[in-house]
This record gives sequence, structure tokens and C-alpha cells, in this order.
Amino acid sequence: MKIKLLFTLALGALITMSITSCQKGDLESNPNAASASSVLPLSLIINNVTANFILTEETPFGGNVYKYDQYQVSNYSKYWGDNTYGWSYSADSYQILKYAIALEKQAKSQLGTTNNKYFALSKFLRAYSAVWLSQRVGDIPMSQAGDPSNVTPVFDAQKTVYKTALALLDTANTIMGTVNSAAGNASAAFDGGDIFGLTNLQWQKLINTYKLRVLISLSKRADDNADLNIKSQFAAIVTNPTAYPIMTSNSDNMVYKFVASNLYPPYAQGNNAYNNFQNVGETVLSITRTNADPRTFLMACPITGGGIGSFSSYVGGVPSSSLTVLQNQGATNVISAFNGMRYFGNGFVSAYTLTTYEPFIFIGYPELCFNIAEGINRGWAPTLTATDAATWYNNGISASFKNFGLSTTSSSTVTISNVAGSSLGTVTTDNATFLANVAYNTANPATALTQILNQKYVALFMNSGYEAFMNARRTGVPAFSSNGAGTGTTTGAIPRRWLYPLSEINYNNANYLAALASQFSGSDDVTKDTWLTK
Repeated sequence: MKIKLLFTLALGALITMSITSCQKGDLESNPNAASASSVLPLSLIINNVTANFILTEETPFGGNVYKYDQYQVSNYSKYWGDNTYGWSYSADSYQILKYAIALEKQAKSQLGTTNNKYFALSKFLRAYSAVWLSQRVGDIPMSQAGDPSNVTPVFDAQKTVYKTALALLDTANTIMGTVNSAAGNASAAFDGGDIFGLTNLQWQKLINTYKLRVLISLSKRADDNADLNIKSQFAAIVTNPTAYPIMTSNSDNMVYKFVASNLYPPYAQGNNAYNNFQNVGETVLSITRTNADPRTFLMACPITGGGIGSFSSYVGGVPSSSLTVLQNQGATNVISAFNGMRYFGNGFVSAYTLTTYEPFIFIGYPELCFNIAEGINRGWAPTLTATDAATWYNNGISASFKNFGLSTTSSSTVTISNVAGSSLGTVTTDNATFLANVAYNTANPATALTQILNQKYVALFMNSGYEAFMNARRTGVPAFSSNGAGTGTTTGAIPRRWLYPLSEINYNNANYLAALASQFSGSDDVTKDTWLTK
């Protein structure tokens, strides 16, 4: 990376502070610029890092992410592009890293100690930034990243990146635990511009919830890297909520809140010129349809000629199909569009004002439940049983239902809409049939694991950025549609990684080439697995 850029910090937008005015006629001093020794208000750093934590492409309908997750399928290139996996250079996470560095420095210098919540958050941000990029490309600069005197940091092995990130998250939890042990601190708002509106305790829960996500992502390496202590770290968190508090309900979710100036989604308000040209993916609807899942009615619109209460009326677009095929299917309404009332609003009422709109969860409780169920299923918590795994699995389904405005304990009346948000009628949900179809198989761990992964995939629908893709890449569940004209790769297979960011190639070329040689025989090849997924 071009490390010097990490310290520019977009200061024009970041900093509001008292600055000694320049002398009259001094053309070299800029009164609006800050030096490396300037005091930056912690509130402004927090505001900027939380506002920039989620990339635009990771928001619903904001980019290609949910097409890569196979939740969303374009049927017309003019408005929504294609559905190909023709990946090239990865984005980077250096924006988050630079804020972490600034927060770490300012928290220590202003508060005179590292035992404060801002310093703890800086450790979480460092870990998150590193994992975000490493899971996309492989080895990355980490140990030397952020040193302004070193513009060509070495690449750390991916295993080292993850080991370091896990240690950073543990440090963050320990500090937050100390902070929250003081009377009144745990329930206090994490002041300082946090756009997510979390309390101090909720940030600690989020840190540990995210750590469980990272540990589960290492499932392929749990048995051949004893020094990472993946299983014991997992067990420590799930069996000791006092030392490692985790999310306990949807109220702890990290939710991005859309407002009038930032509509959900980008093309809202019954704008059919855009919304008619996309469909729900068959990868997810094949799961919900098969299980008679009531969430189907809130995800999608029924196809032409189908009864609104019949699950057979909800058919997704196959992501690997050619755009020509999908365009014809979309035009004749033989594949399902998104439920307009839930996702785009009713007529010209924007969706963000409706009680039924989709809450955009980035790190949430339903995923946590399935991650814990998966870890128990894999035997990572020896004191917990298949019954415990079933409990967490059921908790995940229940929490996901609540995010859809549904309940697993009682039936609901669901309004079915077309893509414009106009009502087509109502359906009463049949929870008993669905719950019987997805009942956790305590007798067969392999079958139960597939159930966990499928239900996690459904729960992540149009949420959590790349997480659904990362899970499918790691486990093969659900089986993603590929090898068709729409996949867009020479082999027909979905890529296993991205190319390195151009900034790395251009400014740190020698170390970039060395990383390629050690991982992929010298080729920046998207078909190759990294250490994480081999």
C-alpha cells in the first residue's frame, strides 16, 4: 500500500479544532490543515470511521456484492450490469486502517492511557481491516502497515494476519471489559459520533461476535494449525459470557440506519424503470421454497399466473444464465422480482419510512447463532452437545424471522406485493410446516451442518456484505450456480479470490511479487485458493 496516504486522513473533512492562526502574509502555513502532532477530536474520528465502515458496494442494491452472494440477479445490463464473476483488482480496506491508526494515537495521547474504549476500538478496527482484505487476496502487509517511514511494508503470511487479528480482538475485549466494569459504563452510549448508536457493552459484544465469525471462517485450518487455538478460543467465548459477552438479541445488531437523505435502497420510491430489471436469485429461493419458508413471501413477488400463497409461484433467476435469457424471463415475469413493498416502498413512499422495510444488518445476532451452532456441530466446544447446537440453530431462525417482522411461535398475515409496492393480497403463514421441514437433525451431524449453513445463508439475505459469499466459498453450501454463460469466467467456475489492489501493485511492487511467488507460483491468479480456503 502507499503508506503515506494512510496519514492524510481526509483531514479537510475530519478535523475541527483550534489552530493557531498563521501570521499575516505567511503563504506557506495553511490554517485549515493539521500536522502530525495536532489534536484530533475523538468524536470526529469515531464519526468518520463508523460512517465509512461499510462500503457503498456492501449496502443493499449498492453494487455487485449481493449478485456475488447470488441473492440479486440482473436481467438488464443498462440498469444493473451483468451477473458475471469477472473479477479483477480488489478494493482495499486502508480507509479503515488509517482511522484505526489515528484513533489509537489520539486516544493514547489525549487520555494518557491505553485502557480506554477508543483504544480498544482501534484494535478492533485494525483486526477488521486486515481480515477484510486478507480474506479477499491472501498475504497482506500488516505488521509493518501504518509506519510512515516505511512505504514498502512486507507482506505477512495469511496465517500470521489471522493470528495477529485474533490477538487484537482479544485485547479489544479485555480493555472493553475493564472499561465496562465501572458502574454505569456498560449501559452508557459509546459517545463520540458513533453512527450505529451502540452502547459500550454492545461494542464489546460486537467485538466478540465478530471474533466468532473470524474463528468460524478458519474452519478449514482448525485441525492443522494447533498454534492458532481456533477451537479453544471458540469454546472460551461461547462458554464464558461474563469474560466474553456476545450479542443476545437483535437489539445488539450493528444496523446501518437509512434516512431521508440516504434512502433505502438507492433506487426506491416505486422507480420501476430500475427495479423491474432485477430479480431474486434462485439460489436462495430454492431453499426457502423447498422448506415452505414464510420469509419467501417477503423476499419476492409471485410470477405471472401463480397463486400468491403457493410457494411454487416464487421462482428466482438462475445467476449463471445468460443475460439474454434472464431478460426474456424478467420481461415475461416467469422469474420473481423483489417484494416492492418491503424493499422499494409503496408507490412513491420511500421504503425507509415504512415499518416493513429491510433493516440492513452488517454484523448481527442471527449470524452469531448459526456460527455458534456450526462450531458446536464441529465439536469445538466439548462441553456442549447436539442439543445445544439445535438450540442455537433455532435461535438463529427465530431471530431472522423477527427481522422480517415474523414470528416462529405464531402465524402472521403477510401482504404480498408486486415490484411497484402495490398489494396483491395477503397470506397467513404456516409456521408449523416450515419448522417441521427444517427441524435440526441431532442424529446426523453432516446433515445438521448443511441445515445450519443453509439457514445462515437465508438469514443473511441482502445483509452483511460479502459474508454469504465467503461462507459458500468456504463450505460449498449452498451450491452456487456456475458454469453457465452468465458466470463470465473462462473456466465457468466462480473465482476463489480477487487480484491484489492496484495501489499495492503500483507502490509496493517488489513485496507484491514476492507474495505472489510464495503463494501462487508467481501469478496473481483468481482461480487459486489462499491458505484460508485450501
